[in-house]
Amino acid sequence: MNASPILASGEGALPASALTNALPVKRNTVTLLVPTLNEIVGMKAIMPRIQRDWVDQIIILDGGSTDGTIEWARANGYFVHVQSQPGIRQAYNEVLPLISGDVLLTFSPDGNSIPELIPQLIAKMHEGYDMVIASRYLHSARSHDDDWLTAFGNWLFTRTVNLLHGGHYTDVMVIYRAYRKQLIYDLELHRDCWHRTPERLFGCRISWEPLLSARAARRRLRIAEIPGDEPPRIGGERKLRIWRWGASYYFQFWRDALLWR
Repeated sequence: MNASPILASGEGALPASALTNALPVKRNTVTLLVPTLNEIVGMKAIMPRIQRDWVDQIIILDGGSTDGTIEWARANGYFVHVQSQPGIRQAYNEVLPLISGDVLLTFSPDGNSIPELIPQLIAKMHEGYDMVIASRYLHSARSHDDDWLTAFGNWLFTRTVNLLHGGHYTDVMVIYRAYRKQLIYDLELHRDCWHRTPERLFGCRISWEPLLSARAARRRLRIAEIPGDEPPRIGGERKLRIWRWGASYYFQFWRDALLWR
């Protein structure tokens, strides 16, 4: 586990364990958010491995699938929200009013996210962290979906966030993470103004996980990572727009280093 505690160290400081034992800890409710776009093969293979009592709410956030993903999910008792505007960030904003959990856990059903890690992410959040990431590069964890370009890009983006924003990450990009829902508002992730310029410059729609990583580090929030392999994708099509997304995220990292407080 890799952690970035906000508690001060030094003479007279209490260890985190002492503070945790001294105060009553409220159990956080958890919403599992599953973005989909034509992922019927992965959904059938992955979703049955998720025990529904692990979380308090499950939302399938669909981008307009035409392969039966929506119908399969509803037939199996999942609540499905079909977004009205394209783009994962736009979908997140649309579904925010429907999220009841204190903690949001985002999960990819294409095989890249290992379902059995969900309880570990939640358990770490219950320890009082603001965000817990299932890192593909911590300790012995590996991404089996990377090629040389995405592996280099992930290394570069993580290194950049650590240098510019004071992070201690091994993986700033991955979707598989749990975080307090309130961070979306505290870190202004929902505000279009922080995403509009790079999206227009580079002609794409981006997500907010990289910006979440940068701003959480900049605010010195309590962050942890657990090792989590990334298996190969199951079915469907890879939706990465490597150059456009990469340029957009790099723009955000540098702009925030100069302007965001």
